[in-house]
Amino acid sequence: MKPTIYVGADHAGWELKEALEESLKKEGYKVVDMGNRDLVEDDDYPDFGYAVAKRVVTDPGSHGIVLCGNAQGICIVSNKVRGVRAATGFNAEAAKTARTDDDSNVLCLPARFLKPAEAKKIVDAWLDTPFSGADRHVRRLKKVADIEKEQFGV
Repeated sequence: MKPTIYVGADHAGWELKEALEESLKKEGYKVVDMGNRDLVEDDDYPDFGYAVAKRVVTDPGSHGIVLCGNAQGICIVSNKVRGVRAATGFNAEAAKTARTDDDSNVLCLPARFLKPAEAKKIVDAWLDTPFSGADRHVRRLKKVADIEKEQFGV
C-alpha cells in the first residue's frame, strides 16, 4: 500500500505543488493538500511547512512534500516539529541519500530551480528509496532523537 503524501507550498512553489499532486494521485497515492489551495502572492511558507510537518508526525508511515522558492525556509520550519526529518532535494541522488541515510519523512523542493520533470524524478527517487537501517544511520538518528528530547522534553 502506498503511503499518504501531505503536500504544501507557498506562492513560489504553488504551481509545481499542483502538478506533483496531480501526478501522484494518478499513481495511486492518497494526496492531502495542506495549502495553499489557491495562488496567493503574499502568503508565508511557515504556514504550509508547519501544517505538513504536523500531519506527518501524527500519521505514521506518511510522507510530506513541501515547496518554496529555494526550499530552505520551508525546510527550516518543517524541522521545528519534533519527529520530522526534513531534507532538501535538489536532485534525485540527494533525495535517495536523504532516505537511505537519514530516513527523511519530509522532502523540501526548491520550486524556483526545478522544472516539473526534474521535480518528479526527485520525488520518485525519494518515494522509491527505503531507509537502509545501517547501524551507523540508526545510531545517528538516535542521537537526533536524543537532541529532540533534550530540547523539547519527554
